[in-house]
Amino acid sequence: MTLLETDSGRLLAALRGLLAEKGITDRAEIAERIAVTDAATPERGAAMVAKAWVDPGFRALMLADGAQAAESLGIPMRGMPPLGVLENTPDLHHLVVCTLCSCYPRAVLGYPPFWFKSTSYRARAVRDPEGVLAEWGTVLPASATIRVVDSTADYRWMVLPMRPEGTDGWSEERLAALVREGDMIGVTVPQLA
Repeated sequence: MTLLETDSGRLLAALRGLLAEKGITDRAEIAERIAVTDAATPERGAAMVAKAWVDPGFRALMLADGAQAAESLGIPMRGMPPLGVLENTPDLHHLVVCTLCSCYPRAVLGYPPFWFKSTSYRARAVRDPEGVLAEWGTVLPASATIRVVDSTADYRWMVLPMRPEGTDGWSEERLAALVREGDMIGVTVPQLA
């Protein structure tokens, strides 16, 4: 059975047709937005993180306006909610969650992982962030504070993790290869292999 043969597929097709008929958008724009979303992967966010690690000007831009930083790298952000970037430090570790559903910075990280959308993660990240991090094998200094940040339909968040020690002189490409999706959500931290 194809999508168009399902009730939801027919409803989606009717909605797209109505939007085009009313002049709100057209099929080409819808197809373009779908293609942009489908092309997004965590590698985009990893490239942003790596650039922030080596370029102080880009780091400042990323922390001030994540969407503008993404756009400067050719990542389309038109129509997306604002993107906030949270910087981890030795004393402060950010953990991103969407307590209501699965609001996620798709333009820079792609589709959310299954666990990010799970009721268990959403509840436990707020109630027991230390336990969630421990399950991922993430060990923080005892002095570090964990700050849980809620992504919403109006504002999306990603984490700028700390650069691992021993990576001085590395290229952006090599640094980007260290950054995992979980590092930009805050459940993990970048590690040297």
